[in-house]
Amino acid sequence: MFFHVQQLINDIEQDEPDPGAANALQEGLGGQFGEMRTMMQYLFQAMNFRGPTAKPYRDLIQGIGTEEISHVELIGTTISRLLDGSPRYSGKPTDPVDTPGSGGATPLKIALTEGNIHHYLVGAQGALPVDAAGNPWLGSYVYNSGNLVLDLLYNLMLESTGRLQKSRIYEMTANKTARSTIAYLIVRDQAHENAYAKALETLGVDWKKSLPIPKTNAERFPEVKKLLDLGLQSKQYSFDLTNLSEAGKIFQGMSPSNDGTTLDASEQAPAGVPSVIAPERYEEFAPGADTELLELIQATADMELAEINAFYGPTGAAPEPAGASPRAAAKPKSASSRTKKTGSKETGSKESGSKETGSK
Repeated sequence: MFFHVQQLINDIEQDEPDPGAANALQEGLGGQFGEMRTMMQYLFQAMNFRGPTAKPYRDLIQGIGTEEISHVELIGTTISRLLDGSPRYSGKPTDPVDTPGSGGATPLKIALTEGNIHHYLVGAQGALPVDAAGNPWLGSYVYNSGNLVLDLLYNLMLESTGRLQKSRIYEMTANKTARSTIAYLIVRDQAHENAYAKALETLGVDWKKSLPIPKTNAERFPEVKKLLDLGLQSKQYSFDLTNLSEAGKIFQGMSPSNDGTTLDASEQAPAGVPSVIAPERYEEFAPGADTELLELIQATADMELAEINAFYGPTGAAPEPAGASPRAAAKPKSASSRTKKTGSKETGSKESGSKETGSK
């Protein structure tokens, strides 16, 4: 099952709205090699995994798949922020629908000339499950052969192509909001390349001379270099509240990227940053909640919060796997070290900074 922590996995820098950049980022979300694809592919591979003796490989795939849920949320939120306010409308809820904004422009005229018209017509200045050309995401993108080596090879190709495309998107825009997310995903894609390459090496497939694929030299991008200097390309999180993940048996040793770093799977999740809800957009009738509806929403929320159990998820230390090496047996940080509050209830682990934290 999964737990949600109301934090983004990485900070999104503030900059001006940019609907063109938002549309380019749609490829990284709903494209054939985007975050929705990696999320669904790895979770299906983990759900359909066979062979108890190969559990470390299942845990590695599942941990990365769970992280990808956070990436979907991160890139989707980034797209929304790039779109939010782009029409420059500053009218009031009491204005007639066709009243121009403060700049004298028709409220949503920008939708006719910039980016994807569906971002305004369908999505109310928000992200959509489509690629940059507006094609809907397809379940047929998911590759799950049931053969471990084939799946790992395909996953490595998927991460490599995704990183290539994100490097191209980075070159398309100087917008800080877009680039902060693109840079983070470039580095995390490399971390996942390292994970699948290391897994293949343990199965007799040598990728040491090939990685990183492709050789984009993305470290020349300032935002990427900053994250590489922190070693983020060599970390993999378990996203496991039970401390039962054995992914560290694979994700260890020198990085296949040949950058002199050592792979580290000792952390449960990154710290994360606060998640902020976007403001109302009157020109989109979003959320379009009147006083009576807001009162009903609040009453329903109060009722549901009163029924929530005050404690989520096991936090006890897991037994050390038999035969595990000292490095492989390193435990992720305890999920009980910090807590967060929802309403008046203590819930979850704040340390689990991803949006979705998986446990088996």
